Order: sequence, then structure tokens, then C-alpha cells
Amino acid sequence: ADFDAKKKRKVAEIYQALNSDPINVAKLRRMAISEGGLLTDEIRRKVWPKLLSVNTDDLPPLPARKELREDNKDYQQVLLDVRRSLRRFPPGMPDDQREGLQEELIDIILHVLQRNPQLHYYQGYHDIVVTFLLVVGDRLATALVEKLSTHHLRDFMDSTMDNTKHILNYLMPIIDQVNPEVHDFMQSAEVGTIFALSWLITWFGHVLSDFRHVVRLYDFFLACHPLMPIYFAAVIVLHREQEVLDCECDMASVHHLLSQIPQDLPYESLISKAGDLFVQFPPSELAKEAAQAAQAERTAASTFKDFELASVQQRPDTVLRQRFRERLRGEERLRGEERTKSFLTKPRTNRFVKLAVMGLTVALGAAALAMVKSALEWAPKFQLQIFP
Repeated sequence: ADFDAKKKRKVAEIYQALNSDPINVAKLRRMAISEGGLLTDEIRRKVWPKLLSVNTDDLPPLPARKELREDNKDYQQVLLDVRRSLRRFPPGMPDDQREGLQEELIDIILHVLQRNPQLHYYQGYHDIVVTFLLVVGDRLATALVEKLSTHHLRDFMDSTMDNTKHILNYLMPIIDQVNPEVHDFMQSAEVGTIFALSWLITWFGHVLSDFRHVVRLYDFFLACHPLMPIYFAAVIVLHREQEVLDCECDMASVHHLLSQIPQDLPYESLISKAGDLFVQFPPSELAKEAAQAAQAERTAASTFKDFELASVQQRPDTVLRQRFRERLRGEERLRGEERTKSFLTKPRTNRFVKLAVMGLTVALGAAALAMVKSALEWAPKFQLQIFP
């Protein structure tokens, strides 16, 4: 009964924020982040467009299916991925209804790509789009996905994997700030960050089987800074601390353990923790370590088959190369393992002070505000901010 009362109160607050003039978007962000998220799909249909500042009164009509699909370079690949996406639809949905939705899914993706030739399709993109389609329907999903693709997902849609790798390089520094032991164990195992690639580029849609958990996370990510999914990935690894440390310290074992995501995660507390970590260790503070991680990444993980396939068109990252060339020369003589360690060791004096503060001053409300500020200032091409 207490829970129902809380839920009723929250629904009332959400509608109050929606009906105020002007709409109280900051409050909607807080509601999306705080416990339970936006609660129902009916509310999501109203709030998601506000979080992405999409005007729902003026949605462009969808183009004719035939025109979209003729001569479209991405059509075959999108078709293959969508056909494989059966498990992303609610179990028990009639076949013809699901097939209809799969056709709509193909249209939305092709429409966004056609209107934005600078964006490149990647496998996993359809996992994000189907979530929007199931919650808000095809017309609104098209507008929301287009906005998301030119902002939050922009770096995944480059012609190379460089920027996606940059974002993955934030994972280890976050883990290191909170739990050096887990960090050092993963370094020794040379597991790399590839296990989190599909989490990141599908916003966990591909790996979580319960749709309720997926949309709850989407509430959170839509209300936050675009790097929040990598903080959430770090929090999942940290939550599994004991399993990780009990694992054989070799790449295959640790990779296998981490890539099998548990389905019974305590989502609300993990979301709250990710919000806290973002406030304590904002991306600007971790940028240097992320850059060093990129430089030291000579681990076996980079030879992983899927990674090679994904990064066929790698281009060297000149910024990082210049910045670390001098340091590398001095390090060259060291053995690879020591080299990696020397890059990633840093003074840890203020970690305990920071941890003591955690959970006291950093209530989620404060986290929400910090994220709102940074999310709004986020440039579509955000590599520039990560690497000044």
C-alpha cells in the first residue's frame, strides 16, 4: 500500500511538471532518474519527447516504404538484423503483429539514415530503435531516434570505431576509482573492455531479457549525460566484485564471466550508484586516464575476433599519438605488462576522502541536477570535449 501511495504521488508530480507552463523539464529529468523511473509506457510517450526536446505537434510523415528500400545501401544488413531480433518482442505476441512491427522497424532505421547521410548504421542500433518503437509507436519513434542518433548515439554512428573505443576507455578508470583491487585483477587478466561493447552500443537492450528493465534504463539514460551508460556498465562490474575476484585470472575466463550479464540485478540501487559515481568522478576528471588506457591498450583483448571485425576501418588517433609519443619512447624498454601498469598507476590519496563523502552528500537529487546541466551542454560531436 505504501508503494502504491508513493507511485500515485510520483504520477501526480510527473503530470504537474508536464502541465506547467513552461514544461518543467528539469523536474521530468529528476523523475526519470529517481526510483521507478517514469513508471508506465503511457507516461513515457509524453515524457521521452520532452527529455529529447522533440516537438510532437509537428512530426514529419513517414516516406513510402518502397521508395525507402529501393537502392538503399543499408537495407540488406538492416533486414538481416531485424529478422534476427525475435526475442526483442514481447513473448506471446501474434506473429502477424510482430512481423508488422519488424517492417516498421526497418522503415524507421532507413528513414533516419536517409535523412542523415553522415550517420553510419551499426549492428545493435536496431536494439535501441525497437525499444522506442514498442513504447511510442512508429511516427514518434522516428523523431526520437533521429534526435538520439545525432546526439547521444552520434559517436557509435561514425564510419570507424574510434570514438566508441574512446568511450569504452572510460570503463577501467571508473572501476579503478572505486575498487583498485578489481581494476588491477582485470588488468592482470588482460580482459580489456570488449565485453561491454554490446551493452554500450545497445544501451543494454540487447543483453537484458526483461523489457521492463530495458525501459527503466532508457528513462535513466535519456535524462542523463550521454556517457552515463559507461558508468552503468562500470557499476555492474563493481556489483559483481566477488565473482570477478573468484574467477581464474585469465582473459577467457574473466571475459566469459563478465559478458554473461545477470538478469536479476538490483537496478534501482545500481542506477543510484551510477548517478553518484558520475557526480564524484565526472568525465572531465577521467579523460586523462581514459586517454592513457587507450595508449596502453596492448592487451590480448584487442586481437579478439569480433573487435577486429568491428574495427576494420580503424584510423590512428593522431591526438593521442602525439600526446603520448614522448612518454612511450621512455617506456619502450619496459616489458609490456610493466608498461601497462606504469600508465595506469596513479596517486590514490584522495580516493578515501571521496568515498567517505559518497552516499552522504551525493543524494541522487544532486546527481540529477549535475547530469541535467551537463546533458544540455553536450555537443553532438563530443569527442572534442573529451580530448581538449
